[in-house]
Amino acid sequence: MKNNRRTFIKKSALTIGAAGLSGAVGAPFLYSGAKAAPSEIVNIGLIGCRNMGFGNLEKHLGYADARCVALCDVDSNILDQRAKDVKDKFGQNPDKYTDFRKLLENKDLDAVIIGTPDHWHCLPMIAACEAGKDVYVEKPMANYIAECNLMVKAANKYNRVVQVGQQQRSGAMWAEIMKTIKSGELGKLRKVEIWANFNYGVGGKTVPDSPVPAGVDYDFWLGPAPKRDTFNAQRFHGYWRMFWDYGGGLMTDWGVHLIDMALWAGDVTTTPETILSYGANLSYPNHSRDVFDTMSVTFPQKDYIITWQHAAGTQTGPWDRNYGLNFICDNASIVANRGGYKILPEYDDTIKADKVPAYTFEEGRENHDLHARNFLDCIKSRAKTNCPPEIGRQVALYAHMANIAARTGDEKLVWDEDNNRLPMLQKPMP
Repeated sequence: MKNNRRTFIKKSALTIGAAGLSGAVGAPFLYSGAKAAPSEIVNIGLIGCRNMGFGNLEKHLGYADARCVALCDVDSNILDQRAKDVKDKFGQNPDKYTDFRKLLENKDLDAVIIGTPDHWHCLPMIAACEAGKDVYVEKPMANYIAECNLMVKAANKYNRVVQVGQQQRSGAMWAEIMKTIKSGELGKLRKVEIWANFNYGVGGKTVPDSPVPAGVDYDFWLGPAPKRDTFNAQRFHGYWRMFWDYGGGLMTDWGVHLIDMALWAGDVTTTPETILSYGANLSYPNHSRDVFDTMSVTFPQKDYIITWQHAAGTQTGPWDRNYGLNFICDNASIVANRGGYKILPEYDDTIKADKVPAYTFEEGRENHDLHARNFLDCIKSRAKTNCPPEIGRQVALYAHMANIAARTGDEKLVWDEDNNRLPMLQKPMP
């Protein structure tokens, strides 16, 4: 059906207000194809089916105790294809919806995965919590700081299990890195350098506006974002995150994953106190984007420093890795990304030997399946997930504040956690 977008947003805001919301690594479960008891089955619905959302659904369906009962997408072409994929790959026949509110009325649902663009994370998540569903929501948790705050409140108010899609929190390799750093054997952690260079960060080549593709409810796709009277393919599938209305570029895409590891290393549980940030568009003028292709950020912590760098349109970087982290300690550094890590010792001139043994681990992996397993287990136990909304909110604030500082030219921002707000900005945000 065709949705009246403005009426929907108004009603959703009233619903949120009425709800009073204004203002250990999971062990892997190897799916052997065995049947699970009906009482053990977790019935899942997917909201946003094109890319990462469907990838997350597949990881859940790799376990015998998960079943897909519903799919929802505003693009009927994607919806039909994914329903066929679920049938062909898993032998299941999910119901199809174009409106997530109708999906949430499905009485068989236990949980939902939200794999929409970032600007659509908040409203479905809160509605799902209110409907008594547990939620796996992709990162960054939301496209605005205020939305992150509402989502934490919703999860707690309705006592829901929520997993934010920062899957490295479920990775054994990352847990081992954290254990090594916190053991003290590498000496004091002094600095974490982060970088992420990807070609896609400059957006797609500029194209003229065109008709809305057949089968797409573009008005509903825009949802809470500003209304647009024209459609442009480079603001839609594939490159939407390169526009502030829908995402935050490389900073909120890769930054959320990697900054999260830098915070974990220092057991930081607080929101950022100060951020120093500069961003600009310095290259690829024939590509469409709002977000910055080049960015440098410093996140001072109490007793160590975190830095971020990206140069979109390039895919080279320090240590021959286009993305990664360098955890710098007194006795050694750990250089890591999802492919593995190295311990690079400092040399002791007094004893003429390395201060600690060198070490290389090259069998890293993605951890989506372990993150899904942890979510399923927590649905049953009602325990906190490996990445609850409080962690999702924390790192989202770091990423959003870096973008806000760079966008406004207020290169230094200070967060007021007591009042849950930024100070008055010196310059307006474009």
